[in-house]
Amino acid sequence: MEAPLYPDFPLVPSTPPGGQPAFWVGPRHLAGDDQRLYDTVADTLSGLGWSSLTIVRGRHEPDEEGDRQVLRSTVLHISPDTLRWAQWCLADEPFYLGELPIAWQISARPDTGSPLAGWSAYFTPDVPGEAVADFLVALDGRDQPVVPLAGPEAVLDTVAAHGWLRDIDRPDAAATDPTFTSHISLGEVPPLIQDGDPRVLTTKADEAGLTGWQAWAEPALGAPYLWVASFGSSVPHDLVAAFAASLSSTAPVLRRVLPMATQERLLRAPAV
Repeated sequence: MEAPLYPDFPLVPSTPPGGQPAFWVGPRHLAGDDQRLYDTVADTLSGLGWSSLTIVRGRHEPDEEGDRQVLRSTVLHISPDTLRWAQWCLADEPFYLGELPIAWQISARPDTGSPLAGWSAYFTPDVPGEAVADFLVALDGRDQPVVPLAGPEAVLDTVAAHGWLRDIDRPDAAATDPTFTSHISLGEVPPLIQDGDPRVLTTKADEAGLTGWQAWAEPALGAPYLWVASFGSSVPHDLVAAFAASLSSTAPVLRRVLPMATQERLLRAPAV
């Protein structure tokens, strides 16, 4: 018998049940993923011409004795030039950011001769799917996915243009939305974040690690995070800026399922 390792996180999540009323809601950064984060991103990648495959391993033979093993599967989407890929992680063995499981891991490499990713970015459930999709559209549009085209100021300029506030103490490295609920910051990268920078391997335990962009939503001080996104130190700033621009956008998004932690903070209008 075979069973998913994480039965609560299906390999390809289904669309929310029909019959639920739809709303245009805002702000986007508190609107969650409508429980469609896989579908939203996968549809975007399909539209960009990326191919997908399912990797299955850990099968248990019916006549084997002993402890039952489980089926572990991963959905992998690969760009036509094979320089960039996106992996749906919840169906396998996710690791955690801010006590939330990673849903999507997106990576890129400099050329086909390099077997390892030059950088990776990670997104948990309830990151707005529009922001992940816009990050991928920007990534797909680049000829060289690991070459930076802008500095860190591009990220902060983008969110500031949408009304976010620069941090008083770190105006060149951090910003928050006007309600101080969602944040984006250039800081030390959390453990286990993969990156092609060789300094990752030489940093000592008592030394500060490499810096990369981190974003998160904390509905109330000390409350569990709604979502977390983490970008390795080598992720080009202009790609992070594409994510930040979409995340902080004032345009409403269509939702049927609202996060419990933020639904009272959302402005909503029925979608006719």
